[in-house]
Formats: sequence, C-alpha cells, structure tokens
Amino acid sequence: MAQTRIPSLNWLRVFEAAARVQSFARAAETLNMSAPAVSQQIRALEDHLGRQLFQRAPQRVTLTPAGAAFLPVVQHSLASVETTAAALFGGVDQTTITLQAVTLLAAGWLPTRLAEFEAAHPRLRVNVICGETLSDFRTILPGREPDLQIAFGSVTDFSDTAEPFIRETLKVVAAPDVASAITSPGDLANHALFEVAAHRSGWHQVLASCPDIDMRTLDFRMMDTTPYALTLAAQKRGVALARAPASDELVEVLGLQYCDIFPEVHGLQRYYFLQPGGGALSCHAALLRDWLRDC
Repeated sequence: MAQTRIPSLNWLRVFEAAARVQSFARAAETLNMSAPAVSQQIRALEDHLGRQLFQRAPQRVTLTPAGAAFLPVVQHSLASVETTAAALFGGVDQTTITLQAVTLLAAGWLPTRLAEFEAAHPRLRVNVICGETLSDFRTILPGREPDLQIAFGSVTDFSDTAEPFIRETLKVVAAPDVASAITSPGDLANHALFEVAAHRSGWHQVLASCPDIDMRTLDFRMMDTTPYALTLAAQKRGVALARAPASDELVEVLGLQYCDIFPEVHGLQRYYFLQPGGGALSCHAALLRDWLRDC
C-alpha cells in the first residue's frame, strides 16, 4: 500500500519557514539548521507529495502554485498545534490546572472566581471542562484528565473522600413581564414549567406549600440542564427554577426576575469536591480547592 501520511512533521516546519522568508539560507538561520539540511527536507517533502513546491533561483526561492495553495493549510495546522499546546499545558513559566465542573457552576458561579484566582496566582491558569451526569465524572477520557472535580449529587453518590461544597436553594424565575403576570400560584397553569431531570429537588418541593394546586394539571417540561431551562425562560417559553448560588450570575445575565410569591426551598443535594482517581490532589489543585471553598 502506498504511504500517504507525511513521514516527518518537521518537513512542514521547514517548508513554512522557507516560504515565509523566501530563502532556504534564512530559513536555516531561523530554525538553527544548515542550509543543505533545509534544502534536503524540502526536497523530501516535494518527493513525498509528488509536486514541486518552490521555484529555485540563486538568491531566493518562490512558491509554485501548488506551494502557494499548500502554505495556508500548513500555517493553520502549525498554529493550531501551538495554541492547543499552550491551552493544555500553559505558556512559559505557567502551570495549568484542569477543573471539571457541572455545567451550571461552570457557566454561572465559577468564571468570576477563577478570574480572581488567576489574578492572585499569575503563574497558574485554570482550564475548565464540563460534565453533567455522574458518569461524566467517573469516566475520564484520555487527554481530558482533570486535576480537580466539582460534581453535583447526594452524599451516597460519591466516595468517602468527597468533600461537601455549596448547597443549592431553589427560586422561581421568569422573564420580567411573565413574572409580573404571576400574582398567585394558580397563574402557573398558564405557563410551561421547566423541570431538570438530573436534580432530585424541583417543582414538587416548591409547590408543596401550595395545597390548592393540582400538579397533575400543570404543564411540566423535562430539561437536561438548568442553563437550558433558564435560557428558555428568558425567551418567555415558560417558568424555570434558579438554583442559587450557582445560577445567580446566569439569572442576572439573562435578565430573569424572581417570582417572590413562591418560597425559597433548600435542595436535597449539593456540590462536592472530588479527587480524580481517588488519589491525593496536587498542591496546585488543592490551592484552587481552598480558594473556591473560601469564596
């Protein structure tokens, strides 16, 4: 079978440098190589592709049409490798902490706190990956190994090493004009009520103080995540349950209004810090955990 993959990615670096400076000699200086080595690698790349990439002249080289078409692809690919490496592993003198967190917490509560943490620790940066279900936190994909996790659930869902973090408080929210039209619990019958399947606490607890409401007559709609439910509520599609404090920033950004005629209800579950793989946290992950715990 004929070989199709480029055997050496260094050939691409050499090609890009030579095309950029239009000289094998200057490319050699840039790459700390000899000019014959640059010429040899360019020739090897051309032989592999079966196309001439440069027109050679005594003092300079210019791209052929094939080389000119190939150059942007190579530059984009090399830049993507550099930016991905920097995002995953940090820049010079930087250490990256990978935090896996529930989507609601990652989208609402965490951004401001993480920005403050990075400002206080300039040599540390935090990458966030989101999870939703318990299986998301138990199944770690290669290349996405977190240093610290913040999952949501009940104490029985996690190992003994899980550390309790923030609780949740349920509050009824809607778009301002929808909220202002809800003056009694019975008005909920005029709206879709968004329930999040992953949470054990929901509308049944909020409405427990409203004995005159027959929940069988209400229009409940099941959602996967609270951010989605809040977004639909902001679009006047129905009424949602905010889950403070994790959702506070999202409620404000989306312009939602609390329906104060309903009581605030403490949820049955909470957030937990987890040690990925059950091992001890790194010193940097422990520093981040302590920072978030004290916020």
